[in-house]
Parts: sequence; structure tokens; C-alpha cells
Amino acid sequence: MNVTTSRSAKLTLPTDEQILITREFDAPRHLVFRAYTTPELIRRWWAGKRGSVTVAEVDLRVGGAYRYALVTDDGTEVAFNGEFREIVENERLVNTEIYEGAPPSDDDPVLNVVTFAELDGDRTLLELLVQCPNKMVRDIIIDSGMEGGLQESLDALDEVAVSLR
Repeated sequence: MNVTTSRSAKLTLPTDEQILITREFDAPRHLVFRAYTTPELIRRWWAGKRGSVTVAEVDLRVGGAYRYALVTDDGTEVAFNGEFREIVENERLVNTEIYEGAPPSDDDPVLNVVTFAELDGDRTLLELLVQCPNKMVRDIIIDSGMEGGLQESLDALDEVAVSLR
């Protein structure tokens, strides 16, 4: 299993069921939160350099759904969906995440807990805790190569958030 910390985001495995991603952004947290949750801005960063976002739907309320999809350069569609369980504007999001390419499962869905912490007023620390139902699911996510795409997406998120100043 490849886990690195050499790029802008740091990825660690706190437990057998968790992935923790941390990254600092060069924009205040209200702009990072806005870029993270606004469909037209999500379209600008979510695919990283892996293709083009074709769907960015967000119903940002507790119980509201979201769905993101992209088409890779080789024509493969990749899509995720879920439901928001907790929202504290500019501070915290909790949502389920289902990869639409995975076989149906009786396991609980992956749960993402995203926190946005203000650093010195102009910067933001984003922490994304991915809580998996078990070690097998966690390892499948890690082994999928998710870190490369994640690094690209978070770099692009930083660029979008900075552009909102």
C-alpha cells in the first residue's frame, strides 16, 4: 500500500478504518468552504488533471444529496454521491460517500468528516477524515490510486479558493 506525504496534502492512516488527509490553503476558510461546496466552483477543481467534471450537484442542507461525476481523458466515467449529515458553514461538513463503480454492499457507506480551520486569518487548514466501514474498504480506497487524484484536486481547489479573493 502506497501512502506518501511528499506533496502538498499529507495522507495518514490513523486507524485500520480511517484515512486522514490534511492540507493548508492560501485562502481564508470561508473561501475554501465556498469553493468546496458551490457546484460551479466544484466543476473547476474536482477532476484535478484527470478529466472533465460532467456533474456537480449539491443540495447543501442536512439530508441533502450531492453527486459529482467526471469523464477521464480515456472516456471512463467516475462518479460519487452521498448525503450531507452535518453542516456548520465555513467550519465542518459530514457526508456519506458512495463510489458508483463499486459493487453493491451491505456495509455502511464511507463517512467523510471535513473541517476547515482558520490559520492566521488568511490561510485554512482542511482536514478530511475518511471513516470506512472496515479495513478492507480503506485498503481498496488507498490501493485505487486515490492519492494522486486527491493531490491534484486539492491543488486545484487551492487555486480556485485563492481566485475568489
